[in-house]
Amino acid sequence: MAVEITEANFEEVVMGSDKPVVIDFWAAWCGPCKMIGPVIDEMATEYDGKAVVGKVDVDNNPAISAKFGVRNIPTVLFIKNGEVVDKSVGAVPKGQLVDKLDAQL
Repeated sequence: MAVEITEANFEEVVMGSDKPVVIDFWAAWCGPCKMIGPVIDEMATEYDGKAVVGKVDVDNNPAISAKFGVRNIPTVLFIKNGEVVDKSVGAVPKGQLVDKLDAQL
């Protein structure tokens, strides 16, 4: 299961991570977000111990969305050493997300 990333735990979970971080920006009312959600959860299980895979609810955590300039959802950011190294916008196939994460490992 993906980690719930909030404004309260963002620094610790994302910026303090020594592993690559995948963040899915989503909202409950977003149809494409519901399509990609299970994929993010699968990746969280498959990459346990190798990467941090989390979700940010944009409605409840607007400061995180603003920090990264997220305007469309779903947006998946790939962060390494506190810097965005890749991103994906829209509902994309799992293979595309896995390839982007594998490139950071």
